[in-house]
Amino acid sequence: MDVGFFTRKMVNDLNPLSQGKIAIQEESGKSWTYSDLHRISNTYANKLSELGIRKGDRVGILLYNCLEYFGLYFAAAKIGAVAVRLNFRLSSAELEYALNDSQTKILCFHSNLSQQVEPILHQVSVERFICLENSNEVIPSWSEPWSILESGSTDEVNVTHIKLSDPVMLMYTSGTTGRPKGAIWTHNTTYWFSAIQVLKWKFTGKAIGMTTGPLYHVGAMEDIALPIMMMGGTVIITKSQGFKIGRILSIIERENVTDCFLFPFMIYEMLNYPELGKYQLKALKTIYTGGDPLMPWVLEQLKNKYPHLGVVQVYGLTEGQPIAAALDAVDNFTKGHTVGKPMPLTEINIIDDNGMPLPVGEIGEIAIKSPGVSEGYWRKPEATMETFVNGWCKTGDLGVFDQDGYLSIAGRKKDMIRSGGENIYAAEIEDVLYRHQDVKEVCIIGIPDPKYIEAVCAVIVKKEGSNLTEEDVIDFCKQYLASYKKPREVRFVDEIPRTPSGKVQKYILRKQFSEVN
Repeated sequence: MDVGFFTRKMVNDLNPLSQGKIAIQEESGKSWTYSDLHRISNTYANKLSELGIRKGDRVGILLYNCLEYFGLYFAAAKIGAVAVRLNFRLSSAELEYALNDSQTKILCFHSNLSQQVEPILHQVSVERFICLENSNEVIPSWSEPWSILESGSTDEVNVTHIKLSDPVMLMYTSGTTGRPKGAIWTHNTTYWFSAIQVLKWKFTGKAIGMTTGPLYHVGAMEDIALPIMMMGGTVIITKSQGFKIGRILSIIERENVTDCFLFPFMIYEMLNYPELGKYQLKALKTIYTGGDPLMPWVLEQLKNKYPHLGVVQVYGLTEGQPIAAALDAVDNFTKGHTVGKPMPLTEINIIDDNGMPLPVGEIGEIAIKSPGVSEGYWRKPEATMETFVNGWCKTGDLGVFDQDGYLSIAGRKKDMIRSGGENIYAAEIEDVLYRHQDVKEVCIIGIPDPKYIEAVCAVIVKKEGSNLTEEDVIDFCKQYLASYKKPREVRFVDEIPRTPSGKVQKYILRKQFSEVN
């Protein structure tokens, strides 16, 4: 196998007539064939080498969804560099941490993200900033134009020095201690996770997949997109901002999409869309969804409106295999309360606090083992030792197997809020709010939200004499956190409920404010 680059294997495996087949297409219609992708990524790869990028160096990608994202990602892989895929919603402070922690050498970004980069120019280890023009935003003078990457040679790239075990990507996940951790993906991890999905869903070159999430997220690239490309199919990428379900349905219809990943809140908007009836979606065979279970009424409505359409619900996490378990469409009405069974080549155990397997029917921590599990956390040896034990990834999620081998999620050991398809960790927001001079105590909880499943709620005890308002709290958070992490609601209380030993009883607050909401 060509360990350096997926698309070279793809192109070599296709017959000459198929090399002109579309590999990736933006929703606007702009596309690259497999040959284009191979040639352009060669160009980027050779230029990165000219700019001094060597095996193991980190290349930051801060881009909205675009064809160039794939070209740059695969180019880094070709030369043995490590792509740092950055969330474009990060604040400058969050971006500064990720860039310095990863020791990113070159940062490639869209011009309309320059306002997040400019404030930290002199606080980060980045040596070169390369800018791709977007939305007619001017390329800043402190950066170099994207054309510098396009000036590279199209010559084949020598990948003989790259091993399957070498890192290919870092993806920063929100941290329970207030600091994100960079999950390490190797060439091996990426290859096997794609192969696992192909084994499960039998993708072929006829598949036309569509991703609706941002490409920095595994749910947009590693989930279904790369596996479909691995088999010579076509992937449609949607633009990163301004989600409208009508637009998404139009693309599915127009492009004859066969497989699509939609987050639960997108499916809810779809079913509530007044003009849904005009879309037949005849080519669409499967909707994949995950992050939160779908309500039974949702599955019933989908079945009634589109009886030909299957819905697959999945469970996983960035470092522990993004799709570790899946509920087949045929099981939705009998096992809809579960996340299904383990994926091919994937083992899942339920363990106690000592790491020992628990019997069927007992709740414990979910642990995952497969060739698609991350190698660990970047420069976090203690966190790596705690999470990755003897080849198993301890997820921090609680689960239970039933007698038929179906996995149910029973809660979260890691205090995580799932909102609009994003993981938000309470500790990170609490860490920020404790910096506010008028906050005495703070507790971050998730409360039900009709659109985003859960919303962030800050429960605060103000310091005596403070006039702190909800607006003050939200504005303060905006300075240090991505917009989607800021509280949507703020509640002021006289005290935070605690156990006799001083542990915060968040379940009391959730019950109290969920009912109010």
